[in-house]
Amino acid sequence: MFTGLVEEVGELLRLRRDPEGVCLTLTAPKVSQGVLTGDSILVNGACLTVSSHSAARINFHLLDETLLRTNLGDLHPGSKVNLERALPANGRLGGHFVQGHVDCTVNLLHRQESKGDLKLEFALPAKFSHYLVWKGSICVNGVSLTIADLTEARFGVWIIPHTRQGTNLGHLVEGDKVNIEVDLLAKYVERILLAKR
Repeated sequence: MFTGLVEEVGELLRLRRDPEGVCLTLTAPKVSQGVLTGDSILVNGACLTVSSHSAARINFHLLDETLLRTNLGDLHPGSKVNLERALPANGRLGGHFVQGHVDCTVNLLHRQESKGDLKLEFALPAKFSHYLVWKGSICVNGVSLTIADLTEARFGVWIIPHTRQGTNLGHLVEGDKVNIEVDLLAKYVERILLAKR
């Protein structure tokens, strides 16, 4: 379980296919401290398992399913990625409950600057629109955000300067693909209501 509060913006060193699958190597001086093989780390909103690590580097093996369902396969050397370690049982929940199970990828439709703040508008697939509510939570590239605008076809979020500087969201350009995880609680509510029909 994660919170959507990014601890560090890491950098992709390489993404290569080897006999065991696809290996993703990141440099992350902060998050790599104390990391253990087998730990879960949220990478751009996708929960990945550490396969090996060294001083400031972390390696992950990716399934083809992960590449299909996320934007990780689109990364290139130098790409910035949002990182968060799993929430300890006695940790503070400052964002919202994030599993690291990416529901879909969407494209940035529009970015708007306003006195240091940044508004981002994203496409919204119809099959996920009923999970979103105005002022509700959504996870974008591993960042817990509040939905500021919502229609059937798009949603918008505002990014404060702190979030802009401490995540990769400020680097997005129109057309970029991001990972989306809708609110976990909404999924459970839907499941319970469907079971009672």
